[in-house]
Amino acid sequence: MKLFKLQCLQFLWTLKPPNRAFHGHPRLLVSDVHSQYEPIRRGKQEIPKYFNFASDVLDKWSEIEKAGNRPSNPAFWWINGKGEEVKWSFQELGFLSRKVANVLTKECGLQKGDRLIVILPRIPEWWLVNVACMRAGIVLIPGVSQLSAKDIQYRLQASKAKCIITTDKLAPAVDSVAPECQFLKTKLMVSKGSREGWLNFTELYRNQAADHSCVKTRIQDPMIIFFTSGTTGSPKMTQHSQGSLGFRPLLSERYWLDLTPSGMIWNTADTGWILTSIASVFDPWAFGSCIFVHNLPQAESSVILNTLCRFPIDALVGAPTMFRMLVQNDLSNYKFMNLKYCMSGGEPLNPEVMEQWKSQTGLDIHEVYGQTETGIICSVFKGMKIKPGSMGKAAPLYDVQIIDKSANILPPGQQGEIAVRSKPIRPLGFFSEYVDNPKKTAESERGDFYVTGDRGTMDEDGYFQFIGRDDDIIISSGYRIGPFEVESALIEHPAVVETAVVSSPDPLRGEVVKAFVVLSPAFSSSDLKSLTRDLQDHVKKTTAPYKYPRKVEFVQELPKTVTGKIKRNELRNKEWGRA
Repeated sequence: MKLFKLQCLQFLWTLKPPNRAFHGHPRLLVSDVHSQYEPIRRGKQEIPKYFNFASDVLDKWSEIEKAGNRPSNPAFWWINGKGEEVKWSFQELGFLSRKVANVLTKECGLQKGDRLIVILPRIPEWWLVNVACMRAGIVLIPGVSQLSAKDIQYRLQASKAKCIITTDKLAPAVDSVAPECQFLKTKLMVSKGSREGWLNFTELYRNQAADHSCVKTRIQDPMIIFFTSGTTGSPKMTQHSQGSLGFRPLLSERYWLDLTPSGMIWNTADTGWILTSIASVFDPWAFGSCIFVHNLPQAESSVILNTLCRFPIDALVGAPTMFRMLVQNDLSNYKFMNLKYCMSGGEPLNPEVMEQWKSQTGLDIHEVYGQTETGIICSVFKGMKIKPGSMGKAAPLYDVQIIDKSANILPPGQQGEIAVRSKPIRPLGFFSEYVDNPKKTAESERGDFYVTGDRGTMDEDGYFQFIGRDDDIIISSGYRIGPFEVESALIEHPAVVETAVVSSPDPLRGEVVKAFVVLSPAFSSSDLKSLTRDLQDHVKKTTAPYKYPRKVEFVQELPKTVTGKIKRNELRNKEWGRA
């Protein structure tokens, strides 16, 4: 494993010495001043005992900006495609986020360690809530905007969240389940209107003072919890710390984004994903870069392409689905203003799409690979040779290997499970635990390794190639979908006796949800096309709409083992032509 070359990881933010600059720009460095933080030793590594991304990174960039040592581009730039625009400097971000922190602590009564669920689309308030939670030490739980009432109820109950922030669109869904959520005390709505039982977020924060003092947080203190789907059971609560998300980019430097304070990045992922936390919060702001956001209610190729032509975005991050959609256009009609660097993650990208994009734009697409539990595991770094079908090399801080069922490291070229060494020293970028689920936390490791559940190979040059999931998780358009969640929704329908859900190939989305359904005798003579639509609509209403089965096949019975377990691998192999 690559060990840090830094001998003492204490903070000294020095602006002018030339050795502290990158490409002529100031950088925030970890230095050797023990007076500010007492270090913790992790093997040969030393990390600060206390760290808070808001005060130790964002506020430092605000100081640099105030001193005139940062380029004039904003820290945050948001548009909605309808003429509305928001631009914040780091100083303005600090001012506004302190006001929101006061809303959370004074108006809502939240304290350090309390949990808050935020379900918002790509609007500026989402970023303010993120930074405000850092300042107040509140644990943030982001969720995608497509969550159903049932999804929201589970998250509120499992997390014991005391506060939820969402839009007027989702407020009715929250109200329908709130009586069952005993820990929920406060509901905040981002809206121009009002609703009984809800506080108006916008009105409250605008009237707050901006003199909030950032709490002191330890580097291992919880910061964000992501709900991530599994093959069985409900989604797990994957907890990250101040260190794993906030301090990590300062150690691993520019390993996948390669940004500077004059740079601007646009990441199109949903606000509920860890990729948005990494690519639209922590990593760009660690380097003083501008985060660009388009509200993008619908992923339309013309909107994305025209935005790249109108704004000085030099780094683009998107799911393979986005690039597959974009290359279906005549890209010669578009002249990108400043785009230099493209990254794709969430699922494997087809080599032919990379070739089409390159031939029409002259730009490479750099693949990144990671998980909610680990952040970025592998990536094709800028300047690295691109091998079609490969997701690059191991990210700094991680020792990535291909292992067998006994946790033995396999030689190059041999297929096995992609794993990251987690012992004797757990890498700083790792999740802390699956909250309230020590069994699952323990099961995520095998021997000295955290096991990703993905199969792959590594070549002689250290490049990794993704083969497929080692379990039943479906990754469609970047969304992780657990079959259990879809099966549970389907089985509630009176027509369904039994069902099994697997992935099925799709030229645009990579893979989609397919349901094999055994019908109740009462529905055996039904019109199957109409019934398919009925089942799809039922799933959309019962759980998040993106989980609905785009393909449905009615069967007499499902393949099972002698113990009665459904053989999903057999169904999946049939779908992928591996039977």
